[in-house]
Amino acid sequence: SLRWPAAPDGFPWATFWVNVAGCAVIGVFLVAVTEGRRPAHPLLRPFFGTGVLGGFTTFSTYAVDIQRLVESGRPGTAGAYLAATLSAALAAVWLAATAARRLLRGRRR
Repeated sequence: SLRWPAAPDGFPWATFWVNVAGCAVIGVFLVAVTEGRRPAHPLLRPFFGTGVLGGFTTFSTYAVDIQRLVESGRPGTAGAYLAATLSAALAAVWLAATAARRLLRGRRR
């Protein structure tokens, strides 16, 4: 947010892209942990998935950004941000998981 600030009534692009990138990493990580060759340590998923990636993604900031946009008289931008983040985050998980699965299958052959 400091490097790519948004105006008080502007679309928070920095938070949007951090959350989308974090969701893509979660997609790759979960495929690697659940479908990889070796079983993962049982604490790896909560440590990396919830801890590291939970700290990297900024969904609490996402909620604050929506509230800030509504309070600044930009409910349309807030709604677009809400929907775009949800859609892009889910698409990022799906695309990254699909790519990771294809990569794993290619290595097994």
